[in-house]
Amino acid sequence: VLVFFLLFGRGCMNYMFPASYAWGNFSVLAVGIWAIVQRDSLDAIMMFLTGLLLTVLTDIIHISVFYPPNKYLTDVKRFSIGMAIFSLLLKPLSCYLVYRMYRERGGE
Repeated sequence: VLVFFLLFGRGCMNYMFPASYAWGNFSVLAVGIWAIVQRDSLDAIMMFLTGLLLTVLTDIIHISVFYPPNKYLTDVKRFSIGMAIFSLLLKPLSCYLVYRMYRERGGE
């Protein structure tokens, strides 16, 4: 969860993406913290997994729509986009690990 927060937080640092990018990822982060703290809840872990899967889709849309042209791409914007893309690439691994947690807690 901490790595997830650090990566997408760096993707938000340049105000290149709209507020929906940050709000969507922060809400999934909050549900993820809830799912980790409340170890006996299947609903929390399922909501976290669903949120992660939805943010994969919305991150792809945000990155593809709001990617700036090359002549407007500064170093800070390039770093922000790189972190957002890296976060997007690591989300399937996070989904797999969350699914394994779901199975360990008794989910089918």
